[in-house]
Amino acid sequence: MLQRLVTKSTSALVSALILANLLASCTTPQASQDTGTTGTATTAAEGAACAPEIATLEFGIISTESQDNQKPKWEPFIDAMEEALGRPVQASYATDYAGVIEAMGAGKVQIAWYGGKSYVTAAENSDAEAFAQTIAADGTDGYYSHLITNKENPIVAKIDVEKGNGDQYVIDNSSELTFAFNDPESTSGYLVPSYYVFAKNGINPNEAFKELIFAGSHEATAQAVANNQVDVATNNSESLRALKESDPAALEKIQIIWTSEVIPSDPLAYRNDLPDCLKTQIKDFFYGYSDAAVLGALDWSKFVPADDSKWDTIRELNIGKEILDVQNNKNLSDADKQTQVDELKKKLEAL
Repeated sequence: MLQRLVTKSTSALVSALILANLLASCTTPQASQDTGTTGTATTAAEGAACAPEIATLEFGIISTESQDNQKPKWEPFIDAMEEALGRPVQASYATDYAGVIEAMGAGKVQIAWYGGKSYVTAAENSDAEAFAQTIAADGTDGYYSHLITNKENPIVAKIDVEKGNGDQYVIDNSSELTFAFNDPESTSGYLVPSYYVFAKNGINPNEAFKELIFAGSHEATAQAVANNQVDVATNNSESLRALKESDPAALEKIQIIWTSEVIPSDPLAYRNDLPDCLKTQIKDFFYGYSDAAVLGALDWSKFVPADDSKWDTIRELNIGKEILDVQNNKNLSDADKQTQVDELKKKLEAL
């Protein structure tokens, strides 16, 4: 059912662009679950035999929350990976999404957890290659972008919360509102609302609001709303579930006012120039890892094989947003608009 929703979302995007005439896997046992010294020694020996020139692996983690919140959730998983791969694995907590992308491009990070948009950027610029997709604790392989506000904000009385039509109120009243995206490389915190809420309606958020900020993480946008620092902000279903655990009092203050189409869940990627034997070891670890307590803390249940094409939906959204941005650019002549749109159409057709 969820895959059909993803396909429906992709088809709807392409149809909308056309209608507007472009105007408007073999698993090995986990050493982390083997308490015997023989298994640990064997794993270490196998790890040393494969790519000994890579003494330590760096694992990049995008900044959906503060490092203080992320570190205790990730440490047990990183420890298990280190044991299974037979070499040190260091977690790298970036302060923004671009930090992980740039670190992989520079060869400082070999494996990373990305969001869809940040992965697409990393695949294009930083030699990233997706090999797995996260599956949520509830078994789904997708999540949702939201617009949120404080329950005490007067906005709530002026919209139909049940219908979730807060996006229209935001469009109509943007000049009177303060607004927060999280990170420009975020899928749910920037790309999806930028396309569906703003670009499709001819709105430039950089000019529309009384004040616009980039708060950094989903946790930061949630706290900004909970503390009445902004009127409206972006967030997503996964991060709000995490907030229920980390700060339930803040979650109680938050009202969802708009929900997107389903978004494919997050990719895991490694550098595509890693030795094949190491890629195999990494994939075997991820595909076979099943510690429910560790994965549950990350709001996941497992990892499944996935390749680069899984996130073509995100590429289509990127191109769709670019097309609408060109069409809404008052500084371009009609001829320049058409030239740029034609080029973007070629990119869209190539997908």
